[in-house]
Amino acid sequence: MTINLEQVLQDKFGFSTFKTGQKEVIEQLLKKQDTLAVLPTGTGKSLCYQLVGQLVEGTVIIVSPLLSLMEDQVVQLQKKGETSVIALNSSLSFFEKQYVLNHLSEYKFILISPETLTQKEVRKRIAELSIALFVIDEAHCVSQWGVDFRPEYTKLANIQAECGYPLTLALTATATPAVKKEIIKQVFSHRQTISEVIFSVNRPNIGLIVNQTTEKNDTLISYLTQLKSRGIVYCATRKTAEKINQVINAQTNLKSAFYHSGLTANERSLLQQQFVSNQLDVLCATNAFGMGIDKPDVRFVIHYDCPDSLENYVQEIGRAGRDGQSSVAILLYQKGDESIHYYFQSESRLDRERLNELAEIKLKEQENSLPALNEIQQKWLQGFLEKEYTIEELEQRLLRKEKERKQQLNVMLNYINEEECRRVFIRQYFSEKITETTQEKCCDRCGLSFDNYKGQIVQSPEEIEISEQWEDILIRLFKE
Repeated sequence: MTINLEQVLQDKFGFSTFKTGQKEVIEQLLKKQDTLAVLPTGTGKSLCYQLVGQLVEGTVIIVSPLLSLMEDQVVQLQKKGETSVIALNSSLSFFEKQYVLNHLSEYKFILISPETLTQKEVRKRIAELSIALFVIDEAHCVSQWGVDFRPEYTKLANIQAECGYPLTLALTATATPAVKKEIIKQVFSHRQTISEVIFSVNRPNIGLIVNQTTEKNDTLISYLTQLKSRGIVYCATRKTAEKINQVINAQTNLKSAFYHSGLTANERSLLQQQFVSNQLDVLCATNAFGMGIDKPDVRFVIHYDCPDSLENYVQEIGRAGRDGQSSVAILLYQKGDESIHYYFQSESRLDRERLNELAEIKLKEQENSLPALNEIQQKWLQGFLEKEYTIEELEQRLLRKEKERKQQLNVMLNYINEEECRRVFIRQYFSEKITETTQEKCCDRCGLSFDNYKGQIVQSPEEIEISEQWEDILIRLFKE
């Protein structure tokens, strides 16, 4: 029986047309094809598995990297009338978690963090389900957040095997050829062929500006007071996010707050809700905020600090203009800004250099002599003890990752200093073939000016709807 996907889209989700790539992904999944989908930011990637879930029997498992992302997706599904959805992660109490595990088969959509998914009891319960679709959301994290940050991502293949290799979808907005290769290796190694649905990273409605300045605070305040719209200011550290929030509150009338992983889950959830509902004008945030946030009318994304990679930069600026209307991405750069990332890299190197010490102590069966370990070192040692790798193998993986991060930072600095079109630079970095003529005034190197965005107030769909309602009322009154 042929399924009218447009009709399902209208009936279940209230949309008349699919966005870029959505239908292509859904069609592949309905053909039972394992799929890697690279779709541009803001195109509603989650709808791909949500719609398929409505059409197939069985449970949909969604591996998701952040608590805020899971919470947002649960709310999205609930708004669409889906009640059998749950987020299984560290935010649940012991008793809540036990209840969910005891009733797991009653849920249609289960959003779960990789850390929770790799727990022994959870793995056992998940493997007992009839899984219709196994989704890895934000799949670039498989490569980006692997062995040196969240090694649970490297264990997804084992989970898939325990579940009988269910139909699998890997979703992301940014993937270089190297990252795509890593995703395929980690997620689809059991398949000889997979379907790839790949679209451009380009978001033509987002203007690109880099401002190299020695007065970042003054420059930031100048931009914010002229934009007269809502947006995000990204900072490299928690301390900077808090400091910049204080500056904004002291020097403007904007309603501003800060967001980072040092806040409690309830605090982060409240801030996210306030930002989405327009109770805040500006959110000063680390990269802990924004992934999958359902706010279409973010008009600007300003980076106060230099991002650590072009991949992350494209992800973060992609949170602007999801409604398709004109928005701007501004990067403030001051000479030496990249030093914070060199510091982070040196910290990672120190963590790695302790591996041989840890292994030597363990081999001598001197567990009581183990020094205090941070969280990532504990994960590395656990993997060694469980014979997932030798210390030498782990060290080689970490060395490769260190080299990769240095290269990514150099690319970011090259973007900042690029003298030709910035949009072309980004697309070429992601190995896109550029056949069409570049759009006019797409970035500051192509004649784009910040003046295009001064005082540009673009109404949200809700505000437009209210305006139209009052207009109709006034017309009716005059007719009477």
